[in-house]
Amino acid sequence: MYPTPTRSRSAAAALAAALLAGLTACGGGGDEPAASGAGSPAPASLEAPRAHLTVLAASSLTDVFRTAGAAYEKAHPGAKVTFSFAGSQELAAQVKQGAPADALVTADTRTMDGLRAETGEPKIIAKNRLVIAAGKGNPFKVDELRDLGDPRLKVVLAAPEVPVGRYSKQILDAQRIEVKPVSQEPNVRAVLGKVEMGEADAGLVYRTDSAASGDKVVTVEIPDEQNAVASYPAAVLKQSGNSGAAAAFVAWLGTPEAQKIFQDAGFQQP
Repeated sequence: MYPTPTRSRSAAAALAAALLAGLTACGGGGDEPAASGAGSPAPASLEAPRAHLTVLAASSLTDVFRTAGAAYEKAHPGAKVTFSFAGSQELAAQVKQGAPADALVTADTRTMDGLRAETGEPKIIAKNRLVIAAGKGNPFKVDELRDLGDPRLKVVLAAPEVPVGRYSKQILDAQRIEVKPVSQEPNVRAVLGKVEMGEADAGLVYRTDSAASGDKVVTVEIPDEQNAVASYPAAVLKQSGNSGAAAAFVAWLGTPEAQKIFQDAGFQQP
């Protein structure tokens, strides 16, 4: 036990503690965490409530991340998380161009692996599968993957450089199904939108996107043996000015609270 301090030493200690608290509050989750009196780093969670984070996220995370972001802010008063959604390939281009952001979540590991020089160690936070989204009422009676080869159908797919487009090509090629899409879209939400508006009869999208569309489309499941699994890695961007807080947010995505939000939206566990 330390001896009882004198009044003057107590006052000095109180002043030092107040100054340290002020510095921690202003730090906003920078690269170097504030040190405690014992010389050990302060936990990243202390920095998170005071940070305003920008997260680049795959389009298929639009709905679930809005829910997750609100939950995170509620659990961390003072925290603010802003999302920018786009196709994973577009997000990768933004990162390489130095777009101001703190964390990145893609819809595939391939895109994330191509950004190793720009990110910290990625962590898989969720998984997804493909389904067929057929037009309202499913007038062409699309029941299985092979039906997409019907030349009477207007099928829309994501472009091959987009993760969902690459997954789509993978499963169609494996079943030797030739599809001539009427358009190739920049992200999964654009594919879904074409089907919702009646500009296409069917398209391949993620299960979670089709579910979020409600009765605007008919969801046709694809058997696991014919399907592909999409993995969603999340990572802190090295260019972030709030790396400590960004790391806290990425870590939170793996917590039971966040995982329940993902599962309620139809995502699979990592």
